[in-house]
Parts: sequence; C-alpha cells; structure tokens
Amino acid sequence: MPEQRHATPFKPNGTGVNRIIRAASCSFKGLRAAFKHEAAFRQELILCLALVPIALFTSDTLTRFMALISVLILVLIVELLNSAIEATVDRISLEHHKLAGRAKDMGSAAVALSLLTALIVWLGHIYLLFFG
Repeated sequence: MPEQRHATPFKPNGTGVNRIIRAASCSFKGLRAAFKHEAAFRQELILCLALVPIALFTSDTLTRFMALISVLILVLIVELLNSAIEATVDRISLEHHKLAGRAKDMGSAAVALSLLTALIVWLGHIYLLFFG
C-alpha cells in the first residue's frame, strides 16, 4: 500500500503569511544576537552606517550607490555566517580540534575576502571621484 502524504507538509514556521512573519522574527532575533554578542559585527555595522551617507552624497548614479551599499551588506552577511559557524562549533565542543579550527579559520577567511571585496569597490569609487 503506498504511503499517504499530507496535503501540506509540516513546516515548523507555518506557511503563507505566518511563515513570513515568523521568518522575519527569527531574522530580527539573529541581528539582535549578533549586535549583542559579536564585537566584529558591531564594528562592521558602525563602519557601514558611517559609509552609507558618504555613498549617497558621492555617487553620481543609482548603480554606483547600489554597488557601494551592496558590498557593505555583503560584509555584514558574511560576518553573520561566520558568527553562526563559530557559535555552532563552540556549542559542539570547546575542545581544540583541527576540524573545528579549520571551520573557524575558513569563516574568518570568508570575512576577510568580503572586506577585501568592499575595499576594492570603494577604492574604485574613490578613484573615479578624483581621477575619473
């Protein structure tokens, strides 16, 4: 006899608008936890907030403004993922393990690359402002 399926599969956050509301709530909790517990996230957020008005007033096109803001958001996204990796590894064990260390180092490298990407885009913007 074939297995019967439910009309709608079980979703822990519900479906439809309720899922969107719960997902938004989880996202807000994550941002709040990162701000409260992660110094690097706070520092990068402050940097991003300081650079937004600079991007607004120095961008001559919407596309350039969007590029400058997008790379700042990218840095925050990668920092959130790195923090999630670190929290998960620490939750599993605080013992030093080469795989745990590798996971944390890779997360850190991802943050460094996102910062490098932002730096390249911003330096290009500055170059065009003064020499373009």
